Amino acid sequence: QVQLVESGGGLVQPGGSLRLSCVASGSIVSINVVGWYRQAPGKGRELVASIVPGSGPNYADSVKGRFTIFRDNAKNTLYLQMNSLKPEDTAVYYCNHIFRGMNYWGQGTQVTVSS
Repeated sequence: QVQLVESGGGLVQPGGSLRLSCVASGSIVSINVVGWYRQAPGKGRELVASIVPGSGPNYADSVKGRFTIFRDNAKNTLYLQMNSLKPEDTAVYYCNHIFRGMNYWGQGTQVTVSS
């Protein structure tokens, strides 16, 4: 059974930084497609960043140059470092693993960017 547990969300001022973490069990972060999605109020879920094994990271245009996705294979943990945060980054952020052709999601962590 795959379980993904996110942490690291919170309230931050514009221009600030946050780091999200996603600890995985039942799915290995180094060999599966993994990523971060977000869903703002009244909007659909959108891809923020992903890592495909054998390829470099991919980012949504809206976060390129500000966000960095990376993983710690020893801890089986996926991270999203978010810098220069903007109010439009406010959303619930979800960790995602694709394991054996199925999508698995964490419970989500709220990120609010506001002064």
